[in-house]
Amino acid sequence: MEIISFIGLIAALALLVYLTMKGIHIIVAALISSVVIAVTGGLNLETALLDNYMTGFTGYFASWFLVFLLGAIFGKFMHETKSAESIAQWIKKKFKRAVFAVVAAAAVMTYGGVSLFVVGFAVYPIAVSLFRAANLPHRFIPAALIFGSISFTMTAPGSPEIQNIIPTEFFGTTPTAGGWVGVLCALLIMICGGLYLGSLVKKAVANGEEFSPPKSVLEKEKADAAAKKNESQVLPNIVVAILPLFLVIVLLNILGQFMNPTTALLIALIVGIAVSCLTMNKFLKEFWSSMAEGTQNALVALANTCAVVGFGSVAAEVSAFDTLITGLVNLPGPPLLGLAIGVTVICGITGSASGGLGIALPILAPIYLAQGVDPGAMHRVSALASGGLDSLPHNGVVVTTVRAICGETHSRAYKPVFLVSIIVPSIVLVLAIVLYSLIL
Repeated sequence: MEIISFIGLIAALALLVYLTMKGIHIIVAALISSVVIAVTGGLNLETALLDNYMTGFTGYFASWFLVFLLGAIFGKFMHETKSAESIAQWIKKKFKRAVFAVVAAAAVMTYGGVSLFVVGFAVYPIAVSLFRAANLPHRFIPAALIFGSISFTMTAPGSPEIQNIIPTEFFGTTPTAGGWVGVLCALLIMICGGLYLGSLVKKAVANGEEFSPPKSVLEKEKADAAAKKNESQVLPNIVVAILPLFLVIVLLNILGQFMNPTTALLIALIVGIAVSCLTMNKFLKEFWSSMAEGTQNALVALANTCAVVGFGSVAAEVSAFDTLITGLVNLPGPPLLGLAIGVTVICGITGSASGGLGIALPILAPIYLAQGVDPGAMHRVSALASGGLDSLPHNGVVVTTVRAICGETHSRAYKPVFLVSIIVPSIVLVLAIVLYSLIL
């Protein structure tokens, strides 16, 4: 039965990835894959779907709805007030290169508190104009957006993203936990991944690739261009545009020293939203419609993520999962290695960094805390590990960015995402384990 359970777990994950790459909606794909796990794992199908799956789905929704909502609304206001465009254009002038400008714009927005699940909605229009002007292949836009949004900003010390907030609940740490090693790892991912992505785009152009977006994207662009034909092109001053992002970071990391980091994040986001509305009011044409669209963006991103968290919750019930965790805990080598592999694998199974952390840390944190492992090191290793295999094809951010935002397909756009958002962060994670093990 144990062997069948293992085979079923692997088969279900492979099926989830396959269905997602074929364009099947992630919620449908997650449900079908959950059925496979339940049947092969000897679970009661009714209990697996109505209890385990829905508990994971609704539990994640309840825990992080407000963070998603405020992050998405913040992102929408930053887009509608043209702050995102102002920041992107300023970065473009500084970098002079379209790929790095898109990565940097997404990174600034993400590290400034805009939910990584919805940064793409704000930055994509700018990415299209930059890639078209430089005649770079459209299929690399998802990689630039995803890399800038998740590969280093969500795992870096001080980040307001929930992947850096969740570990604080289990290790009793603050968002800046991890010290100089965490900062070094974030910089390495940013620099090495950025250069690698730039080389991939350069190689594609050398092979004759051009902008050439899918037909559906061209049709949408024509409609958007017609709608914006008479809009003013005046942009907010860069200082005013970036002020709300700066305030979110500062408030989170100050308040997070004195109160629950999640509460501190919510307060920081509310202040960021208020400041963006007040300082750039003349650019905000439709307050309530922007609020509604931000809410819709949050629900789309959150539902996609909840679906794979539900899948992971079913997976956590089968005997193969328990055997896997036991094996990881007893791995030879430094304790941080077992923690890193455990978080990485579970995030890969769930297809969600935050969802995987929510499943892995309640199980793993007490075990390693009892062994006396440094909480700050565990916080940062857990955050870094969540940014590895989470970016598999069924990941909620990947699905939303590739299909819903960019109008691309996995077959065209996923390979560069894999290279810069899985391979590069995973290599840096190994370095982090070595450094923490040497200095602790």
